[in-house]
Amino acid sequence: MIICMSEVLVFTNRLLCRESFLSRVEKTAKEKPKGIVLREKDLSEEDYTELAEKVIEICRRYGTQCILHSYENTAAKLNHDALHLPLHQLRQLSDNQKNRFKLLGASVHSADEAVQAEFLGCTYITAGHIFDTDCKAGCPGKGLRYLREICESVEIPVYAIGGIKAENIADVIDAGAKGVCVMSGAMTCSDVKKYLSSL
Repeated sequence: MIICMSEVLVFTNRLLCRESFLSRVEKTAKEKPKGIVLREKDLSEEDYTELAEKVIEICRRYGTQCILHSYENTAAKLNHDALHLPLHQLRQLSDNQKNRFKLLGASVHSADEAVQAEFLGCTYITAGHIFDTDCKAGCPGKGLRYLREICESVEIPVYAIGGIKAENIADVIDAGAKGVCVMSGAMTCSDVKKYLSSL
């Protein structure tokens, strides 16, 4: 099964890039995935904000959704209406803070967390990690049964993350996921268009 680009979220990790990070972002944005999630949590808020301005502009140029990650204050400062948060940060936002986002996502790791994220106002969630992945070396993937439980527990779209490859996407969609998330492959592949098309 091949899914369309509108069902793929690309999470960034500039430390994995073998070329200019902004060049990789541009190549990715050009392919119009569902969104590019700027996940650079090691940066100071000041440095993240500076990078976010550039990434938002690149995404805007290609009509691709940019989703900021973790830094709610940066999103407010840049008047940006798409944000992804760890669940513990989502819990800390007031209703007024949450309501300013048209797109609000959270990372969940159980069906209970998924229900909570939906209750707290998320418009989508990511669930992982589904399969074994180098990003979580030594920690086995939670599997399709776990993913199915999460998908059945909520009404909002669920995007599977962790070890996603062309050969397991059909199983992920069959389990109820709306789409998938990728990071390492998108950041390290030699041909972004070819990689994303293979999904």
